[in-house]
Amino acid sequence: MKKTVNITDKSSLVLEGGGMRGIFTIGVLDNFMDRGIRFPYIIGVSAGACNALSYMSNQRGRAKFSNIDMMEKYNYIGFRHLITQGNIMDFKLLFHKLPEEIYPYDYDALARCPERLEVVTTNCITGEANYFEEKNDPKRVIDIVKASSSLPFVCPIAYVDGVPMADGGVADSIPVERAMSQGFTKPVIVLTRNKGYRKPAKGTKVPFFMYRKYPKLKEAIRNRNAIYNSQVELVEKMEAEGSAIVIRPERPIEVGRMERDINKLHALYREGYDLAAKIEFVKG
Repeated sequence: MKKTVNITDKSSLVLEGGGMRGIFTIGVLDNFMDRGIRFPYIIGVSAGACNALSYMSNQRGRAKFSNIDMMEKYNYIGFRHLITQGNIMDFKLLFHKLPEEIYPYDYDALARCPERLEVVTTNCITGEANYFEEKNDPKRVIDIVKASSSLPFVCPIAYVDGVPMADGGVADSIPVERAMSQGFTKPVIVLTRNKGYRKPAKGTKVPFFMYRKYPKLKEAIRNRNAIYNSQVELVEKMEAEGSAIVIRPERPIEVGRMERDINKLHALYREGYDLAAKIEFVKG
């Protein structure tokens, strides 16, 4: 029996990041696009923000192509990119060649899209989450999602409007509270970890020689696990109370953040698609 969910003007779609685990989210979003399911407000973090862009422009299949087909063809994650670009991922390919040449992004469709999209970044100076909306300036759109996806340690600092930024997941991995603060109190939350998952209680150590100019960022990185776990607890509480719908993998996930196994990626995509299909959405 399908679960029925009403979409109202208070509904939101909250998209966690997770690197290649975001393939699960792509499956969910492709299912939504196949059924014409739209939300008035979307907020995405890191990979969740990148995948949200194709949802906003209604380019069904584009995110899957960029994550699976391009991985198979270009192998865009690896230490060779760290050596040549100072980045574990080939950002030149992902954020420039892909949207401009290989599979052009429809910026006109984004500009026409009536729904709101907020993208989360972490401000390196304050260590706090920043939230950006941009539909009309293609360069700034790319700057924002690139910053949101700039993982600590393995990606360089990115800049939005001249301000240094890092991956949005450092400061706000599951931005359900941000969605609610904007007046969207009925969230549908897409997670990329199974129910019950928690990060280790011990925080991440930051080598003394890294981010010397950004002590608040170092503090945010150290505190990230505790903040993430508290956000997961909030999500599970809201789910138990019936105030949030959560779509997540059903089993401990086998896909790593930097996964390159194409078969595993296809399987995770299918799981996201099939789980989304079990929910009936109606306009309330």
